[in-house]
Amino acid sequence: MRLTRSEIAARVAQDIPDGSYVNLGIGVPTLVADFLPEGREIVLHTENGMLGMGRAAELGEEHPDLINAGKVHVVEEQGASYFHHADSFALMRGGHIDYCVMGAYQVSSRGDLANWRTNADDAIPGVGGAMDLAAGARRVYIVMELFTKTGESKLLDECTYPLTARECVDRIYTDVAVFELLDGEVRVLELFDAADVDELAARVGVELIDATAATISA
Repeated sequence: MRLTRSEIAARVAQDIPDGSYVNLGIGVPTLVADFLPEGREIVLHTENGMLGMGRAAELGEEHPDLINAGKVHVVEEQGASYFHHADSFALMRGGHIDYCVMGAYQVSSRGDLANWRTNADDAIPGVGGAMDLAAGARRVYIVMELFTKTGESKLLDECTYPLTARECVDRIYTDVAVFELLDGEVRVLELFDAADVDELAARVGVELIDATAATISA
């Protein structure tokens, strides 16, 4: 079994603690807003200048000026606030965001992140606020499918694409497993596929530590 994009987002949402300030990136990370557990007060930040972002707007709820960083219409939570773009980046760079959830093209076993350019001739590079979040957020969670369409692992010993930031990633949530990068090790916290950790390590090509029996905390 492999997780769908929505299931990956739901899995990330489980690990965000009550009282956190969180930035969600474009794509699957945006879906995390739709799965935040009831009863937790989690304040979502968007880099275009908002605190208190809610879930994706349903048909008829759209406001022309209320969008997230991915230009998706969203709703606002009670107490939401709006501010200048520069102030939004000051929040990110100043260490005021507890968690950021971003996508990635590649992550190295040391936690290096590559998520803005693939070097393909037809690809448009777009770093956005990723460098600021990777350097400024207290914890960096990455969401991605573990393998490319041609079967190459996106978790590898050395990134081959240009880096966004070095040694910044704390966890990687994928369709196959959840990984924690800690003290130079890549620990497998959960497995969703039928393969065991040794089989997964052989396919990924990175040494993996089996931590599936460990208690998971954010």
